Amino acid sequence: MLQRLYIHNFKSFQNFELKTEGMHSSLLVGKNGVGKSSIAKALQVLQGIGRGVNRVGQLVSPRHFFMAQTGSPMRFELEVLLQGKLYRYSLALELPEKFKELRVLEERLELDGQPVFVREQAQVSLRKTREITGDALFMMDWHLIALPLIQVQSEIDPVHIFKTWLGQIVVIAPMPQLMTGESAEESLWPISNASNAVDWLAGLLGQYPAAYTVIDTYLKEVMPDLRDFKYESLGKESKRLVVQFQGENQFLPLYFDELSDGEKCFFLCAIIAAANRAYGPIFCFWDEPDNYLSLAEVGHFILYLRRAFEVQGQIMMTTHNEEAIRKFSNENTWLLGRKSHLEPTQLRLLGDLPSGSDVVQSLMLGELEL
Repeated sequence: MLQRLYIHNFKSFQNFELKTEGMHSSLLVGKNGVGKSSIAKALQVLQGIGRGVNRVGQLVSPRHFFMAQTGSPMRFELEVLLQGKLYRYSLALELPEKFKELRVLEERLELDGQPVFVREQAQVSLRKTREITGDALFMMDWHLIALPLIQVQSEIDPVHIFKTWLGQIVVIAPMPQLMTGESAEESLWPISNASNAVDWLAGLLGQYPAAYTVIDTYLKEVMPDLRDFKYESLGKESKRLVVQFQGENQFLPLYFDELSDGEKCFFLCAIIAAANRAYGPIFCFWDEPDNYLSLAEVGHFILYLRRAFEVQGQIMMTTHNEEAIRKFSNENTWLLGRKSHLEPTQLRLLGDLPSGSDVVQSLMLGELEL
């Protein structure tokens, strides 16, 4: 479970700290431009590291510095509780004069306060373990991040456990019109626009067949005439998702492409819930999950997502929808704000802000300020 996210000198963030300890679900609200989607961008930097991207220039660029303040390092820090142990990862990046690409200044992974590896500029020190009798020292290109490149000793290696959790972070702002029904490969890593949702479903069912029950149960709640869904072969390496509906003495098969945008989001919701149960804990950031849904469907959709993460994992959402806001409490809803594009993003829990009798109404009217 994510305990803390710290971002400094990246996009709209300066000394930005988000503490989510004990929150299996939380909500970010605020006006457009305050930095909600920028949190997703920061998470994608860390997610990319977990998925093996090691070149700094593939993750961030000089234009990502806050107000072009290249004289101060860009920093990312995570504190995550996994299997009862606290992991703390920090990464500092710098841009020296006349450099076109950022390079690593510092990098560090700790487990329960003890260093797993420490990196300063080009030198990496891998601290001794049962497999390693002394500190292992080696040099690394300044433009490469160490975490993806460190060879793990086993599945219980702290580097493996943390890197796996990072890689499984789900950061999405779905575009259903890009979610096609054909799958040429299987994946457990959805991309940000969820265009590979059908690949993700295929990978999930391929490795965890029991996930079908979770997905089928939810889809029949929101689409009562659903009979089932299946893949049909299109050739040696390609297949197509077919969704089948039924009524009295009637049967209608539809290709996934023919579903509405909202129905595709129902599938995505079910896949996320099933994946968290199958191979979680997963941290999921969903930017405006109420998009493409009717007003009557928003409340049930949000509550299902929250309940899907009650036992393990975490989900964080953003919204401008009044019904979605009402499905959270003031104790897990964060208000983000900034006075102008020249100022950094700030945040506070709604529960810490003075408000009238109707917090949601105050939000809608723009009456709540940090």
